[in-house]
Amino acid sequence: MPRSAPRGRSAGRSAGLLSWAMLPVAVAAGLVSAGYGPAVAGYAMAFLVAPFAGLVLFGGVLADRFTARRMMVVADVANLVAHVLLAVLFVRGIDHLWHLYALLAVAGTANALFQPGAASTVPLVARDVQGANGVSRTAEAITGLGGPALAGALVGFGSTGAVMVLSAVAYGTSALCLVALRLGVVPAPPAGTGLWRSLADGWEAFRSRTWLWGVIVVWMVYAVLAWGPQLPVAASVVVPEHGAGAFGVLNSALGVGTVAGGLLAIRVKPRRPLAAGALALVAYPLYPLGLVLGWPVGALAVAQVLVGVGVGVWGVMWATSVQTQVPGEVLNRVHAYEVAGSVGMYPIGAALAGPAVAAIGTDQVLVVGAVVGALTVVALLAVRPIRTLERVPDRT
Repeated sequence: MPRSAPRGRSAGRSAGLLSWAMLPVAVAAGLVSAGYGPAVAGYAMAFLVAPFAGLVLFGGVLADRFTARRMMVVADVANLVAHVLLAVLFVRGIDHLWHLYALLAVAGTANALFQPGAASTVPLVARDVQGANGVSRTAEAITGLGGPALAGALVGFGSTGAVMVLSAVAYGTSALCLVALRLGVVPAPPAGTGLWRSLADGWEAFRSRTWLWGVIVVWMVYAVLAWGPQLPVAASVVVPEHGAGAFGVLNSALGVGTVAGGLLAIRVKPRRPLAAGALALVAYPLYPLGLVLGWPVGALAVAQVLVGVGVGVWGVMWATSVQTQVPGEVLNRVHAYEVAGSVGMYPIGAALAGPAVAAIGTDQVLVVGAVVGALTVVALLAVRPIRTLERVPDRT
């Protein structure tokens, strides 16, 4: 396979992820700067992620039927249109919040069509799947470095619409890169199999792997109590005190750590990848605890870098395990179940952020997230099939 194929895939994926990195930061910071509270920011994140989580299963089936590349290009074009309309909305002003929520739902739906193929194309363009995932995650994280900071800075200058224009350009770039991508042999779509039969076959492949659904169960709890509430709650803490720009910088610091984690994962290939990835997540509680303790922006940025290293390592180890342990003919559907389970609880956590803050207070919500983050590592290591899963040797 030509070396340009992985580069082309990474370039296209990175362009799309630049937009994905900017969108939640721009929306959350923009809403808070406009006087909306964490509840509205949380609802916005829920409308973005809920359609993604709910429809990604069908995205997996459609990717298996019509090929991943076709679905990814369609998704990029839909995202381009949605972001152009979001730019118009933010420039003219949000008269009705449901306009914002509807466009975010379109963006989430488009990403549901895109995501299954994003994973299944890796084994088609690389012999060293873990190395390719490391390169891909690193490239994606590098684009994510400038994304949140740029989004926060532009929102600070009152230019949320400009973020959406840049996002639209990035999605157009992603579509062009995908059209030019050269792939290896694509597994044949299931002939004569109905939609529900395809979903059932994917579920059986997912359910039969304890390490796979075990991770997802743990991640569902983490998403509701830690990951989901963190962005809107953190925005409500950081933006009023330090400004939207500082909020963007903190999210970029997470990207710095993710780059470092991705680079580390390219070189280090542990025999038990999921155990190593779980251990890398031990720094997660630092950021929410730092917010509670009132750390300065510099200290919070260091915490985010450490968190990002863990996220980068875990992401590579997890993606590689799924892509090498699951047969190619069902990989899109299994990946769709994996994403639906892991991300599906995020909108619930985001939507509950405002009510939770009102009920128990901002600090308490952040402390709960920190504790759950620590227990997530313990839970992953406590499940034997997760802890003992061994890596598949690279293809020769």
